[in-house]
Amino acid sequence: MRKISALGVLLLTACVTINIYFPAAAAEKAADEIIKDIQKSSPQKTEPKPKASLSDLQIAAFQWLDRAINVVVSPAQAEEANLNIDSAEIRQLRARMESRFPELQPFYAAGFIGIQTGGLLAVRDAANVPLKNRNQVNKLVAAENADRQSLYQAIANGNGHPEWAAQIKSTFASRWVSNAQPGWWYQSSGSWKQK
Repeated sequence: MRKISALGVLLLTACVTINIYFPAAAAEKAADEIIKDIQKSSPQKTEPKPKASLSDLQIAAFQWLDRAINVVVSPAQAEEANLNIDSAEIRQLRARMESRFPELQPFYAAGFIGIQTGGLLAVRDAANVPLKNRNQVNKLVAAENADRQSLYQAIANGNGHPEWAAQIKSTFASRWVSNAQPGWWYQSSGSWKQK
């Protein structure tokens, strides 16, 4: 009986499960940062918290404790669920979207374009778009949607999880609406609403 319980304890300490989960809060924060940067709204700055300093004795004690735990349970290298939004591809996409935004802004304000449920843009009322602007609006919307799709995939790829692209897109979809300016149109439950 003692052998079985000792074996059970050994098996329990040897089994370490590492869950790689989608970092929803980090994705929302990243989406807000990117959207506000594109729309030239400065993100709210928070005051950094003062760091508590540890004495050399406390640091040595923590290091000793860490080594002792690693002897009993082998350390698992868990991947930190962190959303990196700084790569050459992401910077390039953000720059294009940022430079396009001043052209899109009057069409948002006029109600000609709106944010669809999935976070992509749509020409909301093509018949009301002046004839001279229709081609421009269609090209801007198509370019913006292509860059948004590429941005979501680039963020997922840049974080080593290409399978996160759909979740990143979904997170951005809600954040585009949350960050929309008053008067802009968005889809909700299949119908257009004005913010």
